[in-house]
Amino acid sequence: MSGYLIEHPILEFKRGRKVTFFFEEQKLEGFEGQPIAAALHAAGIRVLRYSDKYNRPRGFFCAVGKCSSCLMEVDGKPNVMVCMEPLQAGMKVRRQKGKEDHNDRCSMSNTK
Repeated sequence: MSGYLIEHPILEFKRGRKVTFFFEEQKLEGFEGQPIAAALHAAGIRVLRYSDKYNRPRGFFCAVGKCSSCLMEVDGKPNVMVCMEPLQAGMKVRRQKGKEDHNDRCSMSNTK
C-alpha cells in the first residue's frame, strides 16, 4: 500500500479500515469507503477500461462522475463509475470494453 500519501502539511487524512478487494482476479488492498478508482490508482492500476470504437485505454480522469472514463464492472454490474463508488471488502472489479447498452438488460415487458 505504498501508493498513498501518509502525511500532508495542510490536509488531514481520515481513512476507513484496510480491506481487500479483487481486480481482474488479483488481490489488492485499499481503504473502506474510498473511491474504487483511488484504490486502483494507489495500487498502480492506471487503465480502467478501453474505448469501444478504437480500443484506447481510459484512466482516472474527472473524479467527479461527469465522464465515462472510469466505467467498470463491479460485482458483476456493468457501467459502475468507480470514481464515485465507495470501496467495500471483497468487491470484484473488472475492466469493461466500451459501455454496455442498458436496453439489452431491460425486460421487453417494460416496452409499450
